[in-house]
Amino acid sequence: MRQSKLLMSTLREVPAEAEARSHQWMLRGGYIRQAASGIYSFLPLGYKVLRKIECIIREEMDAAGAQELHMPAMQPAELWKASGRYELYGPELMRMHDRHEREFALGPTHEEVVVSIARQEISSYRQLPVNVYQIQTKFRDERRPRFGLLRGREFLMKDAYSFDRDWEGLDVVYRQMFAAYERIFQRMGLEFRAVEADSGAIGGQGETHEFMALAEIGEDTVVSCSACSYAANLERAGFRVKACASDAKADPEQHAEEAALEPEQVYTPGIKTITELADFLVVPPVKIIKTLIYEADGQLVAVLVRGDREVNEVKVKNDLQAEHVALASPETVLAVTGAEMGFAGPAGLVLPILADKEVAEMTAAVAGANLLDTHVRGIVPGIHFSLEQTGDFRNAEPGDKCLLCGSELEFHRGIELGHVFKLGTKYSAALDATFVDQDGQQKPFVMGCYGIGVSRVMAAVAEQSITEERLIWPLSIAPFHVHIIPISMKDDAQRELSEQLYVQMTQAGIDVLLDDREERAGVKFKDADLAGAPMVIIVGRGAGDQEVEWLGREGVKESITSIEALERAVLAVKGLAAMAPERK
Repeated sequence: MRQSKLLMSTLREVPAEAEARSHQWMLRGGYIRQAASGIYSFLPLGYKVLRKIECIIREEMDAAGAQELHMPAMQPAELWKASGRYELYGPELMRMHDRHEREFALGPTHEEVVVSIARQEISSYRQLPVNVYQIQTKFRDERRPRFGLLRGREFLMKDAYSFDRDWEGLDVVYRQMFAAYERIFQRMGLEFRAVEADSGAIGGQGETHEFMALAEIGEDTVVSCSACSYAANLERAGFRVKACASDAKADPEQHAEEAALEPEQVYTPGIKTITELADFLVVPPVKIIKTLIYEADGQLVAVLVRGDREVNEVKVKNDLQAEHVALASPETVLAVTGAEMGFAGPAGLVLPILADKEVAEMTAAVAGANLLDTHVRGIVPGIHFSLEQTGDFRNAEPGDKCLLCGSELEFHRGIELGHVFKLGTKYSAALDATFVDQDGQQKPFVMGCYGIGVSRVMAAVAEQSITEERLIWPLSIAPFHVHIIPISMKDDAQRELSEQLYVQMTQAGIDVLLDDREERAGVKFKDADLAGAPMVIIVGRGAGDQEVEWLGREGVKESITSIEALERAVLAVKGLAAMAPERK
């Protein structure tokens, strides 16, 4: 490609609305342009990257035995109502009516549609297993689109769906897809972790894993062991519970003495936060019980954690087997506790109580009194309130130990790239999608679901590929493998050598960008930093002697011959071809 013909409008200033580095550089480099909040156009440079990402995904999906199809973005609402997700998905589901007042949804995902296809097309066990995928635009009405392509309302996604006779068959496909995802992200040069995860709105009846790109801008927290292979997202992360030494019930006599004492009410005017309470009463947060009132599918429940901990709402939801869990409103808290938020406590509370394991080990704790401006000292779990429902209801935190080996847990920020689910019969049973098995019985399909956020992957790779001065794409998805920059197109020797290299590399199957513009060298170099080619060839004063400057990913310039530059580029691109899977 000749740069004089490329639609690449670069920006020198960082756009004010762009928070993430990937967003800033892709706007500055002319990869994307915003059409509306959370909705972007991909300009030629950005679309080249996107297509190369798609190519890698297609190669690995095909090699894993998946077949590509294409499903409609506009989906009949009755399918979503039949699966039970129409109301569950909430306001993120974009809904619409046609001129005949028939209701539709713009698909954020395609479980319902693909099950309706399987219901029509697959009737016998002899047709199984089947694994299909598509790469298609999806829609979610995000409350707060942010970070450019990382959280948008319209985005490109690869979604795959497998259909099997039984769980054993699903296990095989799940492992195949898991391995395919690892190859996909490795080929894109990403630093990532596969972590145990929660199934969220997709649901399911088996294990699920997320693939996370490690990046400080990530909205998710990856919890991993410093010694073994354990890794999970924060929503799912488990740990070994170790009670605080000051609260452990290690001394039965002391515990009995404390239990015999009557709790003492303390006037705490205007004290609502744990920090304020700890300072006011001169007690550490580990001696305080935090009581939060939640609404779970219309039912109220109290969740107790230690004062220095945070409630994990996903763990609460899973323990209650609820669809929706959210903090109760201030009005509801006042109605059920008799006091404003900040003064709720477990003693005398007429609600189901979910107590975190650490709370169960506390003695002589401080808690809310269910009275305005009042707390209580000397609350003893199991004595002054029930401990019928205990469990792990808090987030993992620094200092916690690995559930498997007991080593220290580490915490990193991450960007979710993809998610693989074992759905089981959740959707096939709801939509009456069955096949005739070998025994002649009608049985629901056992399903898996496998998604990759294609446009999000592009942003994640960019986030990891930005140095202080340059955006350097991995060779596998770079818009151009090589960027040839003659210092002056008016210089005959420079122009001729640049043209020669351009022709030779193009004929060798290398994606080349030739900066044939009559611009100042500084402008060319600034634009090259944004164009992101991992191999840059600068043609300057040594052109007459067939010498060029080579700039690779490491950022070190070398003076080499044009022949060696050609050989290096050819070798690098041949290495890419070797990474692609063989067709079966």
